[in-house]
Amino acid sequence: MSRKLGLTAGLISLATMLSRVLGLIRETLFAALMGAGPLADAFNVAFRIPNLLRDLFAEGALSSAFVPAFKATLKKDGTAPAYRLGNVVAGNLLVITGVLVLAAALFAPQIVDAMAGDFHDTPGKHGLTVELTRVMLPFLVLVSLASVAMGMLNAQDRYGAPALAPALFNLVSIAVGLGLWGAGADGRWVAIGWSVGTVLGGVAQLGVQLPPLWKMGWRPRLGLDLRLHDPAVRRVALVMAPAVIGVAAMQVNVFVNTMFATSEEGAVSWLNYAFRFLQLPIGVFGVAIGTVSTTRYADAASDGDRDAMARHLVEGLRLVAFLTIPATVGLVLLDREIIRMIYQRGRFTSWDTIASAAALRFFVIGLVAYAAVKVIAPAFYAMQLTRIAVTASVIAVAGNLIFNVLLYPHYDYRVLALGTALSALLNFAVLYTMFHRRIAKLPHLALARFVLRIAVAACVMGAAVYGAARGLEHVLGHRTLPARIAGAMIPVVFGAAVYAGACALLRVEELTQFTGRLGRRLRR
Repeated sequence: MSRKLGLTAGLISLATMLSRVLGLIRETLFAALMGAGPLADAFNVAFRIPNLLRDLFAEGALSSAFVPAFKATLKKDGTAPAYRLGNVVAGNLLVITGVLVLAAALFAPQIVDAMAGDFHDTPGKHGLTVELTRVMLPFLVLVSLASVAMGMLNAQDRYGAPALAPALFNLVSIAVGLGLWGAGADGRWVAIGWSVGTVLGGVAQLGVQLPPLWKMGWRPRLGLDLRLHDPAVRRVALVMAPAVIGVAAMQVNVFVNTMFATSEEGAVSWLNYAFRFLQLPIGVFGVAIGTVSTTRYADAASDGDRDAMARHLVEGLRLVAFLTIPATVGLVLLDREIIRMIYQRGRFTSWDTIASAAALRFFVIGLVAYAAVKVIAPAFYAMQLTRIAVTASVIAVAGNLIFNVLLYPHYDYRVLALGTALSALLNFAVLYTMFHRRIAKLPHLALARFVLRIAVAACVMGAAVYGAARGLEHVLGHRTLPARIAGAMIPVVFGAAVYAGACALLRVEELTQFTGRLGRRLRR
């Protein structure tokens, strides 16, 4: 594994870890204030609407298209033309997302009907969802501009501020939540206040990235090129358009899953709590490694070095496996203990813990694939093989939809979590196969042997975690907060130590590099 990849990914992981931990604190406040009933369902569906548009026009599609184009312009023409490209892309996005926000605000009742028509059955639930949607729609504009800033910084190997931006979002949300708690707000006002906090968090997410850009010479001169006369802007649009189609396919799945889940009271929230928790390892591991890999792929693609593309992917996949396979085992064994510790208080009941843990148990089946897709997909955009990435996404989503349509009438919301996990596995399988065929040959046997060693170490860890968790539950129970914290965290720490020991015995190279970096940092 490249030392640079490990070091940079480690720095991003620390910042992302901070963000995800703050995110869990935010979710703890959210659960206490709104539980998993009508209020939480209304907020989650309302927030999903700007989030859907954000996925289409901001983080996923934009970063995959913009970073390689910005990097190529920077190498070929220098800083000033690259920043001009960034300003034009930002201007185009501002116009497009502004029009989308206005249209979505106008047709919010119809959009909510399409996503959650069953909300009409609960008095006031549909109307509240429409109101919250309109409050949070400006978040789309803010996060789109933040994504452009992130792309410009990452393309110049500046990862700190972009990695910390989500932490600022969570800090603002936590401050708003504490204010609502202290003020004794309840019901509709909690949901509205939290929605306003979401928009303010978007302001913070953009604002934290502007000072480092300013220091590097960027100036906010907003430009427009909606007709795509500039070749660099046209290149971004040509790569982004199929990426948007791929993301749109996934959002069809989100719409269908939401339509199914809204037929069960609380199911939208249970699925949301479970997947939000799963985002901790995905963000810390997959997003961090994928962010660095995107820049490295762009460099290799601009040099026409396919062997380097393969090396970068293998390094990324090894690191993903090293980190996410034990996380998968741990979450399967400690799902209820961890959710009870984080969420169960206030309006969030013991039944909500059981229901959310059941969803997490199925979501986690796809954890390795979720993270691996974030590492492998940027390679196709860097090589301008966007059609392959889009096709993989569409195939995965189609499989998920068929699975859900066939099984949901006979089972409950847990099928939706399982379908999402299986979709991620299918997506990764298609991308991995096509990388080997179209970009560069991959060492299948070497990767398989490595994954097998990691799986053995994770199984040893799992036995230790299971024994520790059951013993602590028998001795301490789980009625008090200290008992819940001990019941969740002691097995985690013990399991990490056992996993490290097993990896040392199996001579897993990633462990040595990780402990070496940690030792150097402690000495400093």
